[in-house]
Amino acid sequence: MRIETHGQQIEITPALRDYVETKLARLSRHFDRPLDVRTQLSIDKPDHRAEATIIVSGRTLHADANAVDMYAAIDLLADKLDRLLVKHKKKLVEHRRADGLARSGEFG
Repeated sequence: MRIETHGQQIEITPALRDYVETKLARLSRHFDRPLDVRTQLSIDKPDHRAEATIIVSGRTLHADANAVDMYAAIDLLADKLDRLLVKHKKKLVEHRRADGLARSGEFG
């Protein structure tokens, strides 16, 4: 998995970059193929904002989160991305099942 972390009006420290990478590393368990994740961290006073875009199997998934501090925003973002990937994977599995049933004529 490749994670790019950018800052908008904020300097990305090594500690912040490591925290993003460890939190988003759990997303790779959903898909065997490598994921491309682009994160952007910014400050919208008084909140901190974390955004991410994931490209997986030809689809682009986007999520953002606001919180009082940057670490909390990254935690919320990781949870949202996890839910998005589970939902996307569920759609793929259901689509494959429906396609298989339609071809075999076993539905209905």
